[in-house]
Amino acid sequence: MTYQPKGLELGTTLYSLTTQFHGREYTFKELVRKVAAEGIGPGLEVVGFQSIKGFPVVSDQFKDEFLQLMDETNLVPSCLGINADIRINPDKPMSENESVEYHIRQLEAAAKLKFPLVRYQYPAGPSVIEKLVPTAERLNVKLGLEIHAPHHTQHPDVMAYREMYDRVNSPMLGFIPDFGSTARTVPPSFFEAQRIQGCPEDLIKLAQDIWHQDGDPYERRNIYIEQARKRGFEDRLIMSLVIIFGLFNRVAPESWAEIMHQVIHIHGKFFDFDDDGNEIAVDYERVLPVFVDGGFNGFMSSEYEGHMWNDADGFDKIKRHHTLARRILTSLKGEGNE
Repeated sequence: MTYQPKGLELGTTLYSLTTQFHGREYTFKELVRKVAAEGIGPGLEVVGFQSIKGFPVVSDQFKDEFLQLMDETNLVPSCLGINADIRINPDKPMSENESVEYHIRQLEAAAKLKFPLVRYQYPAGPSVIEKLVPTAERLNVKLGLEIHAPHHTQHPDVMAYREMYDRVNSPMLGFIPDFGSTARTVPPSFFEAQRIQGCPEDLIKLAQDIWHQDGDPYERRNIYIEQARKRGFEDRLIMSLVIIFGLFNRVAPESWAEIMHQVIHIHGKFFDFDDDGNEIAVDYERVLPVFVDGGFNGFMSSEYEGHMWNDADGFDKIKRHHTLARRILTSLKGEGNE
C-alpha cells in the first residue's frame, strides 16, 4: 500500500549530501542507512541520474535491493528527480517525440522503485508533459514541476504549465515549490566563499544591493554586470557573483498559496543558520504556515544546496533543518488546538 502522508511530513533528498556521496565517504546504501540512523526521514528523495548507475535503466537486482533497503530502514520513497536533458546532444536538441520517450523511461524507473511522483524540469515543455499524462496514469506516478528560482508562481514559463494543467485537469499533474524561489536574502556562506576566492567587498556590496532591488532577476543581473564593469572590476570576479540572480528569488512566500491545490511535494531549500537555529536566507517562520494553512499533505525534502560553494557537513545541516521545521510545525499545531 502507498504511504499516505498526513499533513506536512519531513524527509531528505540525497542531493543534500552530494559532497559526501561524490567524495566517496558513503556508498548509496550507506548514505540511505545514515539518513535513517540520523532520523532525518521518513521521506527519501533520490535524483535518478546522480544516485543510480545506468539510470534510467533500473535492473531487477537494484530494484530488489532498494525496496529491501526501504523496508530495513523504514524510509519512504517520496520523490524521484528526473531530467529533461533536451540538449544532451548540444548540436541536435531532442524532438518532442524523443523527449516524451526520454521521460517515459524515467517514469517507468520511478514506478519500478515505487516512487509515487517525479520531479521534472521546466525545459521539458508543457506539450511534452501533457503527452505524458496517460503514461503517468498507467504507472500511477505523478508529475511535479519544480518551481525553482528564478521562476515563481507568476513567471511566464510557469504560467504556461498552469494553463495546461487547468485545461488537462488531471490529478497526475502538480507542482513542487522550491523555497529558494521565495528567499529573503542571499546566503552569507555564498559571499564568504567568494571572499576566500578574492572577491572584493565593494563588488559583493554592489551585487547585494542590486539583488535586493525590485524587478526581473535577469534584468537586475544585467544591471549589476553593467555597473560592475563601469567601476572597473575584473570580469572573472563580476561573473563569480551573477549566479545569485538565478539561484535565489525575492518573492513573497505567500505566493505559494495560489497553487496550493496542485502542490504534491516540497523542496525545503536551506543554506545557513543563525545562533537561534533560524535559516538566514529563507524565512521558515513565514513560509511553512502557508502550507499548513493551505492543507498540504505530503513530504518536504530537506534540500541543502550550500555544497555548491563549500564542504560543510550535509548531515549536520539537515539535522538543523529538521529541528527548525519541527519547532515551527509543533508551534502551528499548538495554535490550531487553541
